[in-house]
Amino acid sequence: MAFTIHFISLGCEKNVVNCEQMMALCRDAGYELREDPVGCDVAVVNTCGFLSSANEEAIEHILRMAELKKAGQLKKILVTGCMTERYQGEVLAELPEVDGILGTGSYKDIVSAVETVMAGGHPSLFGDISAPVDELDRVITTPAHYAYLRIAEGCDNWCAFCIIPKLRGKYRSRPMDNVLAEARSLAERGVQELLVIAQDITRYGTDWDGQHHLADLLEELVKLPFHWIRLHYLYPDQMDDRLIDVIAREPKIVKYLDIPLQHCNDGILRRMNRRGDKAYVEALLAKLKERIPGLVIRTSLITGLPGEGEAEFEELCQFLWDQRMLRAGVFPYSPEEGTPAAKMERVDTEEAVRRAELVVDIQSRIMDEWNEAMQGEVLEILCDGWDSQAMCYAGRSYAESPEVDGKIYFTAEKEIPAGTFVPVRITGVMDGELTGEAVEE
Repeated sequence: MAFTIHFISLGCEKNVVNCEQMMALCRDAGYELREDPVGCDVAVVNTCGFLSSANEEAIEHILRMAELKKAGQLKKILVTGCMTERYQGEVLAELPEVDGILGTGSYKDIVSAVETVMAGGHPSLFGDISAPVDELDRVITTPAHYAYLRIAEGCDNWCAFCIIPKLRGKYRSRPMDNVLAEARSLAERGVQELLVIAQDITRYGTDWDGQHHLADLLEELVKLPFHWIRLHYLYPDQMDDRLIDVIAREPKIVKYLDIPLQHCNDGILRRMNRRGDKAYVEALLAKLKERIPGLVIRTSLITGLPGEGEAEFEELCQFLWDQRMLRAGVFPYSPEEGTPAAKMERVDTEEAVRRAELVVDIQSRIMDEWNEAMQGEVLEILCDGWDSQAMCYAGRSYAESPEVDGKIYFTAEKEIPAGTFVPVRITGVMDGELTGEAVEE
């Protein structure tokens, strides 16, 4: 039977890929995918479970679907992803409106789960989270000009504050031939910007032979007709000279690196089970800036970690200011049940939030300096389309990754289709984001 299915994807870009795979499986089974849940047979909520706030967001979406179900506008609810993997025995018990659940090892079972719930059953499927990565087709849900390429699954870092290894399993690299075949398919669809993603892309291939193979992969990817290749998450302790050389010399690899540092204090890094100390990180950043002119670094920072007193916090603030990292996601520490750090002594949540706000203020000042320096510069912009609220075009330079960074707004004398690269002269700032005008070639 051709059931009608609505998908909701929450959380990170890895979750987006999983959701796209489930959509393709349902499409291939003859189901109709709908953007509106009203009137559907099944709504699938693909959850994030990384932080308590993500669980709360997932529950809000589930309850919204439950209201539709109660009103007779939706028949069944399936919940998939990290939250179900984390709270396997609790989701069905605490949320009786949910008809079935799938863990992170069972995305491939979505079709059988739909059939089961539509037959009145209540599937609870939890496959091996450390099994080889499922090689599945996808329904691309991002705009046509960019797409994610997931090259590995799981994580072996076991940072003391992080639950992900328990939710996603051990680190498993996808075979390079499979990754390249998918990349070729994306290129043939007209994708201009390829975002290479994993929980840790720098470890790609180490589970095969102990050697790093990200540089090998990138040397093959740059042969394909992408305009930009963007890299998301490079762990600092795994960045070797060969990888840096490839990034520096290949023009298609945008000079934007997402390197999650979390903190800079040696004592906190040790407690968090992070490899490398502050001196190592500072030396790496200096090397990267020297070898890659114009480099933009994005990082993640956590305030209020166990062991962070006023001195350690001041050290973090000074580090961010000294390094002038343009992009930073700043998060107050959340003690997550099941992690070693949750048992450690720490500042209270209110203080962690206050410190995060102070770090954001520093980051805003660094951004203001960058915006001022960009005035009069001509940047290559990938147009994301017309922004009806700003009444102009919106796009991104190499310094802005989709979804996580801002946009650049610009005017143009002629129509600029989404997915087009256009030179834009920067002429101003609007609410902290750059504005400009397209340069006639």
